[in-house]
Amino acid sequence: MKKQIVLLLLMTFLLNHLYADEKWTAKRIAANESQNESNVWTDFVKTFDLEKVPPKAIASIACDSKYWMWINGELVVFEGQLKRGPTPEDTYYDKVDITSYLKTGPNKIAILLWYFGKDGFSHNSSGQEGLVFQCDAIDILSDATWNGRIDRAYEYTSRPYPNYRLPESNIRFDARRGNFDWVKSDSENRGFRRVKIVGNAESAPWNNLVERPIPQWKNFGIKNYEQTVDLPYISKGDTLICKLPYNAHITPYFKIRSESGKVIEIRTDHYYGGGPPNVRAEYVTGAGIQEYESLGWMNGHHVRYYFPEGVEVLELKFRETGYGATFTGSFDCNDSFYNEMWQKALRTLYVTMRDTYMDCPDRERAQWWGDLVNESGEAFYALSPSAAHLTKKGMLELINWQRKDGTIYSPVPSGNYNRELPGQMLASIGYYGFWNYYLNTGDKETIEKVYDGVKRYLDVWQLNESGILEHREGDWYWGDWGTNIDKQSLFNAWYYLALKGYRNMSEVLGNNSEAVRVEKKMAEFKSAFNKQLWNGEEYRSEGYEGDTDDRTQALAVVAGLADPDKFTEIYQILQTQFYASPYMEKYVIEALFMMGYEEYGLERLKERFYEMVRDSKLTTLYEGWGVGRDGYGGGTVNHAWSGGGLTILSQYVCGVSPVEPAWKTIRIKPQLGNLSYAETENITINGKFSVEVSSNNKEYQVKATIPETSKAIVCIPDSYKNITLNEQLIWDNKELKNQAAVFLGKDNGYYQFQVEGSQLRFVAK
Repeated sequence: MKKQIVLLLLMTFLLNHLYADEKWTAKRIAANESQNESNVWTDFVKTFDLEKVPPKAIASIACDSKYWMWINGELVVFEGQLKRGPTPEDTYYDKVDITSYLKTGPNKIAILLWYFGKDGFSHNSSGQEGLVFQCDAIDILSDATWNGRIDRAYEYTSRPYPNYRLPESNIRFDARRGNFDWVKSDSENRGFRRVKIVGNAESAPWNNLVERPIPQWKNFGIKNYEQTVDLPYISKGDTLICKLPYNAHITPYFKIRSESGKVIEIRTDHYYGGGPPNVRAEYVTGAGIQEYESLGWMNGHHVRYYFPEGVEVLELKFRETGYGATFTGSFDCNDSFYNEMWQKALRTLYVTMRDTYMDCPDRERAQWWGDLVNESGEAFYALSPSAAHLTKKGMLELINWQRKDGTIYSPVPSGNYNRELPGQMLASIGYYGFWNYYLNTGDKETIEKVYDGVKRYLDVWQLNESGILEHREGDWYWGDWGTNIDKQSLFNAWYYLALKGYRNMSEVLGNNSEAVRVEKKMAEFKSAFNKQLWNGEEYRSEGYEGDTDDRTQALAVVAGLADPDKFTEIYQILQTQFYASPYMEKYVIEALFMMGYEEYGLERLKERFYEMVRDSKLTTLYEGWGVGRDGYGGGTVNHAWSGGGLTILSQYVCGVSPVEPAWKTIRIKPQLGNLSYAETENITINGKFSVEVSSNNKEYQVKATIPETSKAIVCIPDSYKNITLNEQLIWDNKELKNQAAVFLGKDNGYYQFQVEGSQLRFVAK
């Protein structure tokens, strides 16, 4: 018995050692004169000798709030570190491969740190600036041997400051007080002093350090603007407007000749995006030729530089950065409107991704989960699989920030916001949120981590004696922007979708008794929902007195609460009611496709989004149906919740979607509506798919490429009598003629065939 206990303890020790997190021996350091003031920039340097460069050198780096790193004068990391925090207490850290930047002999690490020093809708400030650096392969760690200084060239700008939602401050750099020569390998470390140690790597207020779960930013390098004045140009006190190729995250750059003491101002056309001021930059000139890049990212379609009189402008450029994913998806059809919509949705999606999914990249930069649900769905059809890491990060954060009473709220991370939006929270944990992530990735481990939190939040909701939700408003009783919002009906539909997602998660995790319990609850809830809220003509909650809400009807269909016997009435409603915002309009269009009214679904999609898609001045989609006074919620012009049309076009028009986790089984059920041709493709976690569908008076054709390890379920309208697969007859006059396909039966007017093989070509006549 003793031997068994000893063996068990030994195995436990070995497993803990094998799977342990980073072993931190580094200290948290700060400049000697640091007072933890907001918007402070600090320079750190460390010099050392290497007899031999190791085969692999991985540095672990943490800070509050952002850092830039050079080794031997070469830029290694452009804006490292994620905004805090993975939990309300903890901090992220980066792992960076620095091997290729090291050399034998003398080496120099230079790190510029930006401490926000204030909370925001996307950042939970620790209240203590500092740096942690550890690279065991070269035995370098942050300690009292490092040198540092407050960089006095960085200052506060004049007012106005960015609105309170943003943790970032404006950036002002005074070239009379400093420059970037200190990052060079051969520069002297003048003005530096030994740093002070402010704590262990993992100690309050930073607490646990959690490895960065998403890639480092893509750095597209310094680029030329599409449009500017002829250079060189001597300013007469002008604002030069430089056109960007599209809405992007950029850091502006210039090279000038000037006298000392002139103030240059930089902002984008989105400085007042969504209402209140966002971020801008100022630069105070030194004397002579000088170049400068303002390191805090901003976004927009144009960059506006104000140059005082007499400044000679030699170069104007920008650096684009963005989330570490690739544009691997595409869509094309015979109607240019939908092609443009798909591309604008993609651009809007990408510009709302960075530390977190964002509602917008200017006004808030906040991870609202109603937005994230739509954004994440779009990403699976448009971006490379690395985009899914941002969804996973958001899922873990949402549950890690769960309150003791079981409620959840967004945006998180956040230091100055904590209000629950019940509708968005139910959407987040449900079928289109957490479950859709699992369906596309097969990431069971993450589902295990969030599962208990999902159950705790569902337990917050209680049913009344009629079997539907007890009225509950949360902290912000919000259902959508706009008017005529039947919130209580919407919350009931979102609740059913949350139950659906939770039931599916229970099955995946082997909690079969819980899955059976929830399945029974769903059946009872559906019966009660229709008994209490369907009045014979429409869904309407007791006490709601507004016009018939198109959102409610659509969400009942999408959730599976409305049976086909109600589709005719709902279809008639969706032809006359237009209250949904661009956020909820995705579900309205989806309901039309699910009911089989795809022609009108495409028509309504075009009618509703026509203005923003055809807006030639913008490459992104609005928050509302208009901009400025014609919008709502602030009226930003880059809101990815408006990109639901991207999902509709790929998932429903081309008909491609996963039915088994990680795209192991793919359904291809095109719904062309009034289109004659459409195609889409992307790279999934299981490999690449492409689907091309065409239709004319004589034949209907589906060409598909699927991953080699996937199966496909291809659906062909049952109006066709003769069907071939790869030029072999498989169906004739309602009978299967070839074992190359397995007939799965009919479903809502479609023949269903299960097939294997990576190249498929169905022709129906």
